[in-house]
Amino acid sequence: MVATSPSTPATASQLHSTLHTTVIDWYEANARDLPWRTPDASPWAVMVSEFMLQQTPVKRVLPAYAAWLERWPTPADLAADAPGEAVRMWGRLGYPRRALRLHAAATAITEDHGGEVPSDHAALLALPGVGEYTAAAVASFAFRQRHAVLDTNVRRVFARAVTGVEYPAQATTAAERRTATELLPARAETAATWAVAVMELGALVCTARSPECAGCPLRAECAWQRAGRPPYQGPARRGQTYEGTDRQVRGKLLAVLRDAHGEVAQARLDEVWHDAVQRARALDGLVADGLVEPVGPGVYRLPQ
Repeated sequence: MVATSPSTPATASQLHSTLHTTVIDWYEANARDLPWRTPDASPWAVMVSEFMLQQTPVKRVLPAYAAWLERWPTPADLAADAPGEAVRMWGRLGYPRRALRLHAAATAITEDHGGEVPSDHAALLALPGVGEYTAAAVASFAFRQRHAVLDTNVRRVFARAVTGVEYPAQATTAAERRTATELLPARAETAATWAVAVMELGALVCTARSPECAGCPLRAECAWQRAGRPPYQGPARRGQTYEGTDRQVRGKLLAVLRDAHGEVAQARLDEVWHDAVQRARALDGLVADGLVEPVGPGVYRLPQ
């Protein structure tokens, strides 16, 4: 069983070393060949991937990522274009506010950092739209620095292997941050590889619904496995719904505006959803979020 407070510091060091070696060796043999992981991927490319991968599967991100970098290979290229073009190119990745945030980050990088994604963690965290996770991920993956990178996959691996529970808490806790920090390898280069290796393990093996425990490299050390894989006992985990929600209506309205390449009359938007009250609420939300601009009575466009 992996322990966070063994009897002696030497024991802790040995346990951590075993975890590092086991997971990194597995990663080197099993990692997916993804374009943002190649040696020639720029820090900007890594940042774009991190924005796109939030709440979106890799297979959906890959074509959008390639198209985005072909059009905007640098932050300055994106900053020179209208934010509405970022929303248009975002297509059907979902959660389109990420496109506006990425555009805002590109503008700040261009204006405040000479067009180069900053390597300093604090500077990354200060960029618009960049939160705790994204700053740590870009610093780690693009600049090979030593940071605790806690996404959903990593948190799930640590919950099971270290804490012995099936799922982590709904929101990241201070205890999880302490665990992640304590498990960081001392060398920055090793820590950067460890961060992506644990993430990959969670994505491919220690999955949320059907973990492949029999093939997991941490099977022998996993606290959850040793405890008999007890079922989750925390608050009910809410599944995300889409059909019939305001989010679906927003997506339909945005699709019309993306395809129009210009101004769109209210009558055209009215065609995409039958419920006038819900449709109006969704449109108002898009305007409030800066994803749509009203340009006159009953006329809308993507932001300029």
